Amino acid sequence: MSTAPSNVGVVGGGRMGAGIAQVFATLGATVVLVESGDRAAAAERVATGLQRAAERDKLGGATPDEVLARVAFAAGIDELPADADVVIEAVPEVIDLKLDVLHRIEGAVGPQCVIASNTSSLSIAALAAALDAPQRLVGMHFFNPVPASTLVEIIRTDDTDAAVVERVRGWVSLLGKQEVLVNDSPGFATSRLGVCLGLEAIRMLEEGVADAESIDRAMELGYRHPMGPLRSTDLVGLDVRLAIAEHLAATLGERFTPPQLLRDMVARGDLGRKSGRGFHTWP
Repeated sequence: MSTAPSNVGVVGGGRMGAGIAQVFATLGATVVLVESGDRAAAAERVATGLQRAAERDKLGGATPDEVLARVAFAAGIDELPADADVVIEAVPEVIDLKLDVLHRIEGAVGPQCVIASNTSSLSIAALAAALDAPQRLVGMHFFNPVPASTLVEIIRTDDTDAAVVERVRGWVSLLGKQEVLVNDSPGFATSRLGVCLGLEAIRMLEEGVADAESIDRAMELGYRHPMGPLRSTDLVGLDVRLAIAEHLAATLGERFTPPQLLRDMVARGDLGRKSGRGFHTWP
């Protein structure tokens, strides 16, 4: 039987990092969320997520304020607890940034700590090059929105310690989520398939096959997808999807080359839900 982590660190206070902090705090862990930018915004994301979870009766009898009290908001990685059981980086998909963050995490925590990356596409083996002990790095790819999503993709490399993988699998189960265990490969299983479908939907829109609403509805009704590929791209962020597609095109080939429409929309700031406009309009 797995033991829940007592002390958790999360680096990056955006939507993903805030969601990861929320679910571990709900489990009962003490969480340090590191955000070098707007910590007030990170705190607001966690508080809003907890309020929504309370409305769905997902806090196990605790109040939002009680769970929020378990989360500390820090400005620097050096404020992570040395006795952390796990630290998860959730910074933007920029490999040099992630390498730097992972290196600094390793310097701040003890040897017992599992270090995890929430990357959605970058090679875990490449990221492990930042560490003196690459065997303790594992991919924990959460999905947006983290509190409501049931999936965590666990990514292992040839060097990842089997005991680390088993600890992470246990934590995922305790969070009430389900795992998919994959071997390290560009895009893993989920991003590779999701981006492939999303890019083709964008090409169909670009070619005038149908409008965005019709393309999405076809997949929702015909294939029982809970959300169509264009609406899903809006939720992920068009800039994020573009970055992943460019990485996959560089590593897996031209079939992942981003459509010009996607590049144009990102260039003009139509990034999806977070900007209020993407393939759909968001209030």
